[in-house]
Order: sequence, then C-alpha cells, then structure tokens
Amino acid sequence: MTLMLLDSASLWYRAYFGMPDTLLSPSGEPVNAIRGYLDMTARLMNIYKPDRIVACIEGDWRPSWRVQLFPEYKANRLDVEGEEEEPDTLGPQIPILLDLLEAFGIPLVGVDDYEADDVMASYAFKEKGPIKIVTGDRDLFQLVDDAKKISVVYLAKGISNHDHVDLKWIANKYDIPGERYALFAMIRGDASDGLPGIRGIGEKGAAVIAKQFTNLEDVMIAAGNSDERLTPNARKKLLESSAYAKIAPKLVHCALDVPLPELDLKLPKRPKSLDEIYQYQRDYGLGTSVDRLIAALEW
Repeated sequence: MTLMLLDSASLWYRAYFGMPDTLLSPSGEPVNAIRGYLDMTARLMNIYKPDRIVACIEGDWRPSWRVQLFPEYKANRLDVEGEEEEPDTLGPQIPILLDLLEAFGIPLVGVDDYEADDVMASYAFKEKGPIKIVTGDRDLFQLVDDAKKISVVYLAKGISNHDHVDLKWIANKYDIPGERYALFAMIRGDASDGLPGIRGIGEKGAAVIAKQFTNLEDVMIAAGNSDERLTPNARKKLLESSAYAKIAPKLVHCALDVPLPELDLKLPKRPKSLDEIYQYQRDYGLGTSVDRLIAALEW
C-alpha cells in the first residue's frame, strides 16, 4: 500500500519554471503551473504506482514557532508587504489547481502554523510504508528510512532525471552516514531558508563532523571538552555558534506531531460524472494534462 506524499508548492514552482509561459487558457491566463503539476503527478503515479496519495500544502510557510526561535527564518523570501515572494502569474493559478485537485478527489492537507514539510513528516511517522515523498527540497532527506521504506523522489533535475533517494544515495552524495542528514544540514546551514548553520563550517566540514557524531548536542559537548575528534578550528567555530546550535534541532527537524485530519488516503475512485473536471479542462485549456491524470488514476 504505497503512499505518495506530494510537496505541492515544490511541484507547482518547478512546473511554473519548467513549462512554457505560452500555455494559456482560452481567456489568455497562464496555466503552465497547473498543466505541469498535473503532468508531473500523472507521470509519477505511472512510475511508482501508489495506492494512496496526499497533496500536501503549506498551512504557514513561516510557522510562528520557528520564527520565534529564529526571526531570520525565511526572511530572505519576504516581499515589501511581508508576504512570500512569488511570480505574478503563478499566484492566480494556485487556487484553480487546488480546486481541480479537489474535483479529482485527491486529498489536500495543510495544517495551520505548519509547513508542508511538517505535514509530510507527520504522515511518514504515522503511516506504514512504503512511502514516497515527492519534492525538490533536500530538507526532506532527513525523513529517509530504509527500515520503514521511506524514500524521497527528488525532482531537482526534473522528472526524467529525478533521483530516488535512499540512505545509500545520501551516503554516496554527501559522504556521511545516510541517517545523519539532519545533523549534517544543521551544521552546514541552508541559505535558501536563511539558516546560517555553524558559521565558518561548510559542507565538507559538516560531513567530517557528521561521520563522527550522531547528534548536535554531543557535538557541542565535544567542542566544549576539547574532544580531539574535532579540529581546534572546528571547536572554535562551534562554540562561537553555540546560541544557534541550541535552537537548530527544533528549527531544522520536521515536526512529527502535526494534528493531521482523519481522511481516506486511498486513490480516489471514478466519480459518477466527470463533468466538473471536464468543465475545468475546457474553461482553462488544460487539454491532455487532465486526460493524463484521469488515465493515471485508471478511470
């Protein structure tokens, strides 16, 4: 009973930038993000044959509890009005896409004050595997668990060249034990989220430390005790960033206790009528993108 968790914002951003902006509705509105999202979902369903699916969305892309911990969290993405920056022609497509997914009967889940990452992590923690987490965000590598059959379908290089990420993939990519990705990420930082990590220690240095320790608390204890597993320079940098190190685990780890709604996650069955879906197809010029998802659902 494979569960596919879609990181929806990641998918529609990739669809928007990956599909030509000449894809327009009959009234001239861009629909490239909608069509790309539908196409990607259909292709992934054909490849991985899930029995269950959830389209996960942001309840809050900057949860208050993360901002309280670290006010700079994702502040680099704020526009002048304090909202998330996004292309002008992407925003209007999202409500249409969400309405269409509802018409298909695909569960949509976003929970107030939590990111989509937290929703996916909580499903991965709660549900039995196999679980495929579809995203272009490497933050979710922390959820990979071979024993629980949790893997990441990583779209950074597009659908055709996507990576199927397990613990071995992480180990080969970053030269660390695969299950220590979260520790590695805490030390390295993530500029896209405004997270500095341990200042002065880059990706290579973070990998060296992640090979020696299993959690950041032990790393900081070792730094304070002049542990020889850490170089003098690494100890110095760690101690200089001790305030950040205290909050990094809660900040970087995905929440596993999101209050998820009680939903049937099984692939939706064909409704008695497809009229509503076909109306969206006509109104917005969605063409074969709708047909592909219908076929992938084996309607």
